[in-house]
Amino acid sequence: MSDAEEFEAVRRDPDPLRRGQRATELITLYQQRSAELARLRKVAIEEARNELGLTYGEIASKFGISPGRITQIRSSAPAAERAFFGVGPVAVGIPRRVGIEDGRERSYFDADDTATRGDVESLLTHLVFASTRFDVDPDRSDLPEGDVVLICGPKSAPIARTLLERDPALGFVQESGRWWIEDRISGARFDSPYRRETPTNKDVGYFARHVEDGRIVVHIAGITSIGSRGVVAWLRENLAALHRDNGNTSVSGVVACDFNDDHGIERAQLVAGPHRW
Repeated sequence: MSDAEEFEAVRRDPDPLRRGQRATELITLYQQRSAELARLRKVAIEEARNELGLTYGEIASKFGISPGRITQIRSSAPAAERAFFGVGPVAVGIPRRVGIEDGRERSYFDADDTATRGDVESLLTHLVFASTRFDVDPDRSDLPEGDVVLICGPKSAPIARTLLERDPALGFVQESGRWWIEDRISGARFDSPYRRETPTNKDVGYFARHVEDGRIVVHIAGITSIGSRGVVAWLRENLAALHRDNGNTSVSGVVACDFNDDHGIERAQLVAGPHRW
């Protein structure tokens, strides 16, 4: 169904609840497309300036807008690196874990996973994205439609293992009860200092951006859940350069982080990658 046909279908729907629900969904979708168009126009302005050698006044004339509007667009439109996460809305998922409490099996969400999802949502808001949430049950093997950020390690759900299998450069391996992130390009392996016999407040995490079927899936996974939070901290500070250097490609990397006793990230650095494919 085309956009015009879907719009007319909503207008003509006799069911007020279904009509209102779908209208709300379309408003969010159109707002996200509007934000992406604003980003594309901002990028086009800079490309016309840098690659075609036009002045901002000349660009304004070509676009049919005022020079003042050009200035406004350059300062207020979403950043170019917004495209790293797709067009939006973006669904953000964390694993539902299972544990034993008072002799009974109970499901719960890890506090660091929850904090990481909040960090991702904050970054998405900064990039003018609307976001939704979904839960990753231990047997989940699929993802929601549209753009997605999955915060989940390979031992938590099949969908994480499926995504890792698509990465030709990096992967998780388990030996003697310990997990490592392996760089298949260099042969290097990275474990979590937080899981060593003498632990320190350091961890490592993995990220990958998958471009697939017209949407973006960003996968984040730490050796422990603190490592995932370190990845997001690094992305927040380095997303512009990561996007500029890698464009609209699939890319992955490994981030090492230091954290305090409250699990707040104090430092994060890239230790492997970014690898493009």
